[in-house]
Parts: sequence; C-alpha cells; structure tokens
Amino acid sequence: MTDPIDYRDTVFLPKTDFPMKAGLPQKEPGILARWQAQDFYAELRNRRRGREKFILHDGPPYANGDMHIGHALNHILKDMVVRTQTLLGKDAPYVPGWDCHGLPIEWKVEEQYRKKKLNKDEVPAVEFRAECRAYAQHWVDTQREQLKRLGINADWDNPYLTMDFQAEATIVSELLKFAESGQLYRGAKPVMWSPVEKTALAEAEVEYEDIVSTQIDVAFEIVESPIAELVGAHAVIWTTTPWTIPVNQALAYGPEVSYWLVTVNGSKKCLVAEALVDDLAKRLGDGVSLSDVTWRGKGSDLAGTTVRHPMHELGGFFAKPRPMLAGDFVTTDSGTGLVHMAPDHGEDDFDLCKANGIEPVFAVEGDGKYRADWLWLGGEGSVINPKFNAPDGPICAALRESGGLLAASADYKHSYPHSWRSKAKVIYRCTPQWFVPMD
Repeated sequence: MTDPIDYRDTVFLPKTDFPMKAGLPQKEPGILARWQAQDFYAELRNRRRGREKFILHDGPPYANGDMHIGHALNHILKDMVVRTQTLLGKDAPYVPGWDCHGLPIEWKVEEQYRKKKLNKDEVPAVEFRAECRAYAQHWVDTQREQLKRLGINADWDNPYLTMDFQAEATIVSELLKFAESGQLYRGAKPVMWSPVEKTALAEAEVEYEDIVSTQIDVAFEIVESPIAELVGAHAVIWTTTPWTIPVNQALAYGPEVSYWLVTVNGSKKCLVAEALVDDLAKRLGDGVSLSDVTWRGKGSDLAGTTVRHPMHELGGFFAKPRPMLAGDFVTTDSGTGLVHMAPDHGEDDFDLCKANGIEPVFAVEGDGKYRADWLWLGGEGSVINPKFNAPDGPICAALRESGGLLAASADYKHSYPHSWRSKAKVIYRCTPQWFVPMD
C-alpha cells in the first residue's frame, strides 16, 4: 500500500512578502498619513500644472451631522472621477464644499433650544446666527475628518464654505449687478410653507401622508349676473381647507362644465355642476332634496357674474364683490364644480387671480396665524390646527351664523403634504420675494 499523496507539494505558488491578511483597519490610516505627509494633493497639482483642466464642482452637503452612506457614495464617486481624469493627464483639482446656511442647520440649533425649553423667537437674531455659524463649523470639521478617512483626495485646507465672508460678499456683489441693470424686482409667489418651522420648503423636504380633514360646502350669494335667474341665488363651493375662506377673493368655473341652478328643500337656490348635484345632496344629509332646476347652462355663460363673501357684513376686504372667473383647471371629479379662489394659498388661484388683476393680501403670517389686524379671525389659528378647521371650530361657526355654511363634516380622507423634518402639515403660502427674470 502506497503512502497518501501530499498535494501541497504539487501546488507551486510564488514567494511573496504580502501578508495573508489585508489588515485594512490598521493599514489604511498609515497610507492616508503617508499621503498627508507627502502633501499628495499639492504634488498632483504641481505635476499637472499647465495641463488641460477638468473641473468638478462639488454640490456641497449640509454641515449638520455625521457623514452617512449617501455622503460616502457621493464623495467616493467624485473622487473616482477626479482621479481618473488626473490619470488621463489632466489637471483635475477638487475643492470640497459645505452648505452652511438654511433650515437644516437652523432646525438642529432649534432642537437644542427646545431641549432647554427656550424659544428661538426670543433670542436676538445676531446671537442665533452666531450659534448656527458655530454649529456649522463644528460639523464642517467633523465631516472633513470623516471624508479624509474615506481616502478622498482633495484640497482639505481650503474648502468652499457658503458662510465664508468672502463668499457671502461675492453673492451680494453679483446680486447688486442684477439690481443695477434693472433685472431684480420685488414680487410674490405661493410656496410650500411650514408654519412649525416658519420657512419655505423645497419639494424634497415635503412628504405626503393620508389624513382625515374637515370638508365644507359654502354658499356665496350671487349679486350681479348677465343671467337674471342667478341674481339672488348662491354659488356653492366645496373645500377641505376651511381656513382659506377668510382670504377668498374670487370663484372659478369650468368654461365647458355644465351647471344647474337647483333648489334646496324648496327654498335656497344653489348653482352647482350638473355632474355633482348628487354628491352635494349626500353631503347636505338625509332629508335634503335638490329639485326644481330653474336654469341650465355652460360655465362660459357665467362670465361677468359676481358674488359676495358670506362674511361681507364685516366690511372692508370682505365687502368687495368677488368675480367669477373662467378656470381651465376646474373639473367635476369632486366638490361642486365651482372653486373658491384664495391667491395667497394656491398656485392655480394665484395665477388666475393675477391674470385678472387680483393681488394676494398676505393675511396668514409665518406662524400660521392670521395677522392681528385681519377683520375675521385676526391673531387666531394656527391654520393647520384640526380644531380650528373643525365643523364646530371658529371658521365654521361664523359661516354657519352668517347663513353661508351648507354642510360640514370631519370625515374626508385624502393625501396631504407634511414636512419630513417636523412631520407637521405644510400649507401653500404666498410670500413677497425677489425675482430675476430668466428670459
């Protein structure tokens, strides 16, 4: 019987000094330290000086927390691109940057205030900004070291920071050029607004959640119309944001929509889309009958018709007649086929009213409350408070007393925008802004 073969003697491998284990947790810091000691980034710049440039602009992260996997992926991919271009013989500098302004940083500082039971609004603005600057600088330094540990090759000693005074001065200087050429002007625009964070939000900062809201049907008395049968009747609108009624300035109809003038319980005449008469009857409740169609026509027939606000007796803003305007966005998917227009709180509302010379009034302030001098509900709110909008809340109570509230129920299920940061509801709110035309 022969001895078993030791197959290790049949495998011929090269002799090498490489260790069996990579030991990267111990080895990588040494490599990075050597690059730093050699000033590897500056050496690359020297060797590529005068070559064709390749510039990669760094879309800077916010300086408001530790690096996460998204930051790592972002910077590693950028590092790969820059290194590849360098190997191709180009001068490819990489200046890292940080965004040191805005809500993400302010919100973190406010969180610290809340833990100490402090109110941001009671802190002087200069002091608050200084705290935000210090907070941002802390995370710039922290993130810089974390990115170095990833092996990113960059000009770490001279990063681009939006809070550098020189950068801020450059922004102001460039803005002044637009102002001097007459291209900078003051205007207004509705934006997604967080009453909790008291700031505008970008689309990426908004998420949608299913909620249950109050829905109301409100009657606006028709005071003037080329159609005699409509005078004295009521145009009925439906909305899930009762808080916008105090800033109503017009009604919109669909030019091609078919409308009926129906009688509610043999007395009140109501203008509503033909396709939505049954839906209105259901919201008005059992025992309510809609009958006696005394007028039929298209929305285009309503041109020149005006209504008055249910709270017109308050005078001032509420006493002004509200025009009925043609709106291509009006549908018969839900509601009544007539849409109440509040240019302060909707994109379609703003555009249609602006086209007809109706300007926003800026009644709702940054904290979601009506400004103190507003005739109806001044200083009250917040408009995102369910109790404020509830069927037994102050808005519905006033409308009910005026005879303008036809129906109200807190049972409408739909999707609604929220801030991903505070998880609170957001609203469309028109704010004064500076604009530069792009045409």
